[in-house]
Amino acid sequence: MLEINKLEKQFGDVRVLTSIDLNVEAGELVFVIGPSGSGKSTMLRCCNRLEEPTSGSILLDGEHVTACHGRALDRMRLKIGMVFQGFHLYPHKSVLANVMLAQVKALKRDKAVAQARAMEMLDTVGLAHKADAMPGELSGGQQQRVAIARALALDPKVMLFDEPTSALDPELVGSVLKVMKQLREQGMTMVVVSHEMEFAREAADRVVFMDGGVVVESGPPEQIFGNPSSERLRAFLSRLRKGGE
Repeated sequence: MLEINKLEKQFGDVRVLTSIDLNVEAGELVFVIGPSGSGKSTMLRCCNRLEEPTSGSILLDGEHVTACHGRALDRMRLKIGMVFQGFHLYPHKSVLANVMLAQVKALKRDKAVAQARAMEMLDTVGLAHKADAMPGELSGGQQQRVAIARALALDPKVMLFDEPTSALDPELVGSVLKVMKQLREQGMTMVVVSHEMEFAREAADRVVFMDGGVVVESGPPEQIFGNPSSERLRAFLSRLRKGGE
């Protein structure tokens, strides 16, 4: 579903990503871990061209993301849902209007169709009863779930999550992870950058460890967490256990 080949990214003289290769199968949940500054978020942002790759190629369901420009790129981005640390909701619009907006503006859906889809997705994330509320009336966890509903309403082929729980109070994290587990059970293809290691152990099909802009190790959760083969991954997990990451 998502194919990253020899992806490189430089900011000036600083190389942030070096020859990243990563294939994500349809319905797979790939969890990306690594220390701060390892290039995880940059890799995600390259996948929908929020950051322009320096070189390499990215394909979504066989289509070249890196070859798209203009309106073709806009259409491609609609197939790649992205959820950030921040919720980026319009504070002056209701929850329902937030989830409808991109459907009407970008997909040109009829408002009645967009509203029905928005309510369906709000129900999926457990917030149909908050459709008429304003974002400021919601908790952080609820706002993040609205952001997920907004992305899902566009019928993406893959969902990218960039530290979706890092801005939340600890007691609110579970509600967001619950939604992500439901999406996995429904067969959504997902790439998740996060420090929620227990979630990775429980829900991921595959865990990818990045450090210094390269993929150091990749494998099933039991291998990555239980029997890491690289010293860099062992050191990273050791720091995590000591609360140092």
